[in-house]
Amino acid sequence: MIKKDLVSKGKAKSLYSTDDDGLLLMEYRDDTSAFDGKKKEALKGKGEINNKFNGFIMKHLQQNGVETHFVEEISPNESLVTRLDMLPVECVVRNIATGSLCRRLGVEEGIKFKDPLFEFFLKDDDLGDPLINDNHIIAFGWGTQEEIDFMKKQTFLINKVLCTLFDEANLILVDYKVEYGRTSEGLLLGDEFTPDGCRIWDKDTGESLDKDRFRKDLGDVVESYQIVAHKLGMEI
Repeated sequence: MIKKDLVSKGKAKSLYSTDDDGLLLMEYRDDTSAFDGKKKEALKGKGEINNKFNGFIMKHLQQNGVETHFVEEISPNESLVTRLDMLPVECVVRNIATGSLCRRLGVEEGIKFKDPLFEFFLKDDDLGDPLINDNHIIAFGWGTQEEIDFMKKQTFLINKVLCTLFDEANLILVDYKVEYGRTSEGLLLGDEFTPDGCRIWDKDTGESLDKDRFRKDLGDVVESYQIVAHKLGMEI
C-alpha cells in the first residue's frame, strides 16, 4: 500500500490517500490536546499505543456484530481504513455522570445511570462542540432519520459489548464518543476508539486512566493508556 497525499489533519491524527481510492491511511501522532485544542502537548509513544488500542477495540467490535471502517494495522502508528463521508456529529454515551454533563446540568459526579444516557454533539471546535438533538440533525441536513436511528442502535450495541469487555478487565467504561460515516451501502463506525475519546476508571481504586489525566495535569498519560491496554489483554 502506497501512502500518498495528506487528506486531512486533526488534533491527533492525520489521514492520507493511498493507491486504492477506497482506502485511507490513518496516522496516529503523539500530539495531545484538550479543551477544543486550547491545551496541547506531544506525549512520546501516544500515537503508537492509540493505534494498537484502536485496532484491538475495532477488531473486538467487528467480532461482535459492529461493522467498522478499520481494515488493518500496517505500522506501529498507522492503520488502513475504509474511506468514509463522515457525518458532522458525535454520538456520546454516558454510563456514569462526570465531566461536561455535571457542569452543564449541575448534577453530582459519579451518579451511575440505570440505563445509558445518549447525546448528540455537533463536531465544531470553534463552537465548542455544542449539544444538538435529532431535529437539528434533520433540519440542517447533517443526517436522516434512518441514520439517526442506526447511530443510536449501533452506539448502544457498542456500549453493551465494550462495557462487558472492560468489566471483565476490572475497569469501568464511564463514557465515550463515537462517529459514523457513509459508504454506498450505509453507515459504518469510523474515526477511533482510544482513551483519548472515552473515560476509563479502575474498578477498585476509581483512578482515571484516560485523557482526563492530561486535562487535569495528573501526569503518566501514556503509562495509564498502557495499563488499560495490559488489563484488556493487548500485546503492546
